[in-house]
Amino acid sequence: MMACLGWNTPIEFVTPTATIHDRRSQGTIGMTDVQHTIIPLWLRILRSPLARLFLLGGSVFLMMGVNNGFMKKFAAQPLLAIAVTIAMAALALAVYASYSRFVERRPVAELSLPGMGREWAIGALTGAGLYTLCILILIALGMYRIEGLNPWSYVVPAVAMALSSGVFEELLFRGVLFRSVEDMFGSWIALALSSLVFGGVHLLNPAGTVTGALYISIEAGVLLAAAFMLTRRLWLGIGFHMAWNYTQSAIFSGIVSGNAPAQGLIRSNIKGPEILTGGSFGVESSVLAFALCTGAGIAMLIMTERRGGIVLMPRT
Repeated sequence: MMACLGWNTPIEFVTPTATIHDRRSQGTIGMTDVQHTIIPLWLRILRSPLARLFLLGGSVFLMMGVNNGFMKKFAAQPLLAIAVTIAMAALALAVYASYSRFVERRPVAELSLPGMGREWAIGALTGAGLYTLCILILIALGMYRIEGLNPWSYVVPAVAMALSSGVFEELLFRGVLFRSVEDMFGSWIALALSSLVFGGVHLLNPAGTVTGALYISIEAGVLLAAAFMLTRRLWLGIGFHMAWNYTQSAIFSGIVSGNAPAQGLIRSNIKGPEILTGGSFGVESSVLAFALCTGAGIAMLIMTERRGGIVLMPRT
């Protein structure tokens, strides 16, 4: 588990604490030695959670906006859109890691590579599996009907969208927002605030609704925050986020969070009460997704609590 630097960051010492105590006891350390070990106020402010929110969060948000512009520009050239998104996502990861390493002076544990593939795969399988389960229930209820298949090329355009949402949104909402609020106020407030903000931004989507934003806040906000709290890493949430969105759009031709509909592999017809189908917002605004994803999120929160991963007080 990583220790994050905040307003109450303790004074760091160039030499080990024990050595300083030894020299004090021997009368060989003076005020000059102590003064050299104090972190300047400006640097402590720069390493604070608020500075992280504005500087790092603003940078990631800007890169996400630029990438969204590229995806729209190259919508008719999906391979180019994928290439640009990969480059922009790599840049965002590099900026995040560099800020953590060189400004905050801490190991970037949430992006460490050992175990990355396993956690990403677990998240991806869970995300794809939960969405598929929602569709299977709708099929059983006669509300989702498969009318045929489109060419395999239809599964390509959604790659850029899934990669973008998985990387940028997890860096921003869990890596920056959740961690910053947790450093200041603890895990529960960070969970509530990051979930509300995450759901709220979906109101900006073309068919965004208050109901959809509320559902996203709880079902996805809680689940993705819980994934971070459980592992203290971003890969599980990135895998889930990417696979959920990709399966929804590229495979089942579903509407993603109130965005414009796009055809995927399966030509389908969805008809039924909005409470079950999600209506124009997509399945995420249905009680099916709400129950399944919220249940998964609560399960991870219980696991986190049992492992002692809940931060009740700001870190010092």
